[in-house]
Formats: sequence, C-alpha cells, structure tokens
Amino acid sequence: MHNKQANIRMTLVLLWIVVMVNMLFADIFGIMVELVEGNTLNIPGDVKTVMAIAAVVTNVPILMIILSWVLPYKANRLANISAALFTILYVIGGGSSMPHYLIIASIEVVLLVIIFIKALKWRTD
Repeated sequence: MHNKQANIRMTLVLLWIVVMVNMLFADIFGIMVELVEGNTLNIPGDVKTVMAIAAVVTNVPILMIILSWVLPYKANRLANISAALFTILYVIGGGSSMPHYLIIASIEVVLLVIIFIKALKWRTD
C-alpha cells in the first residue's frame, strides 16, 4: 500500500474512532442526566425492537473503523461516503436538545463532514 493511501486510510480510521467515542459519551451523559433528574427514558415503541435497530445503526461507525483500513479503494471510498451520510442523518434525527448532546452532536457532524469530504476527494495515484 502506498504511503499516501495508508495516510488517508489511517485518517479515516482515526476520524471514525473519534466519532464513535463521542457517540458513546453522548449516550453516557444522557443516561447520567436522566438518572440525576430521576426521569425514566422514554423509548418510543417496543424497547426490544428499538434497541435492535439501535444496535444495527450504531454498528455502522464501529464497523467503519476496521473497514476503512481493510476495504479496497473503491469499496472503501463508497462505504465512507455512504456511512458518513447515514450517520449524519442518525445523529441529527435521533438527537436531543440537551446541551451536552448539542455540543457532542455538532462535533460528530463536523467530523462526519470531514470524513465525507476526504472520501469524496480520495483519488488513487
């Protein structure tokens, strides 16, 4: 693998790691707020179904950590573009108005836009 290609792949991997860590902390902070305020989480619909959907959706950035390193160029580029767009929709659509979430989600969206742009501009030499 050429050095430039390895650098792009490593950059994408690291960006996905930061996105994933931010997603984890957004959830942890959200649970902490709910516990301190004595609220219960309002989950629309059947909790098992919602959690199954959440498991699938949150695995996109988790899988992109490894896929950004191992996929061949064309599949990698397409996967990063698609996953970044999908995850932006997930972050915005599944969001909350709690201050910590707005801060973390803003950072996630900026990082996801960077992933999208890097993947879009990625060319082989």
